[in-house]
Amino acid sequence: MPIIQPDDAEVFPAHGSTFHSYVSSRRGSEELCAWRLTVPAGQIGVAHRPSREEVLLVLDGELMVGLGGVQELAGDDTVIVVPAGTEVRIDGGATESTAWVTTTPGLQATTADGAVITPPWAQ
Repeated sequence: MPIIQPDDAEVFPAHGSTFHSYVSSRRGSEELCAWRLTVPAGQIGVAHRPSREEVLLVLDGELMVGLGGVQELAGDDTVIVVPAGTEVRIDGGATESTAWVTTTPGLQATTADGAVITPPWAQ
């Protein structure tokens, strides 16, 4: 796996947020996917159930995290573990916020209306 500079990220806008993909099978990783998530202030996320476990580390700002029906404010250095199949929604706080997210390749997300999303940054 090569060293990846910030400008080398693949960038994917989705659902009002931006996903900067650094690690994925598209980049030669066999076991991990990782990206930086940027959430605008006040952004309301999309509730979804990931097919694989995810771990988020809030880098800066604050995110309102709805996880399994419980809402909590997550600030700098907070780690959120999202179990596979658990409904999660990430909303923006008072300012733009970022988080580092990891999972394993092949993640899909099912939204409340039954749509299945296969995000390219998590393949």
